[in-house]
Amino acid sequence: MQRHRPAYPQEFRQQIIELVRAGRTPEELSREFEPTAQTIHNWVKQADLDEGRRTDGLTTEERDELRRLRRENKQLKIEREILKKAAAWFARETDSVPPKSSNS
Repeated sequence: MQRHRPAYPQEFRQQIIELVRAGRTPEELSREFEPTAQTIHNWVKQADLDEGRRTDGLTTEERDELRRLRRENKQLKIEREILKKAAAWFARETDSVPPKSSNS
């Protein structure tokens, strides 16, 4: 099971990114500071995407929007299912839908 720690402050991340861009390696920085080299690589990549230096991934804004839209889509599907079941129930209660026959 992975251990979860609080997120690093944005100022700290930015300082590490600047050190990488100044020539220090993520591996070197990971020995000096706490984040792993892979975490530092990820921060640099995301910063490059956000600043338009790279185009091979989603920006933070795009990731946030995608996450929001997926959550909204999931909620809408749940609501649609509830409405479908309610409509079927009300139709049966008011006898406006004939019972299913075996001749179909």
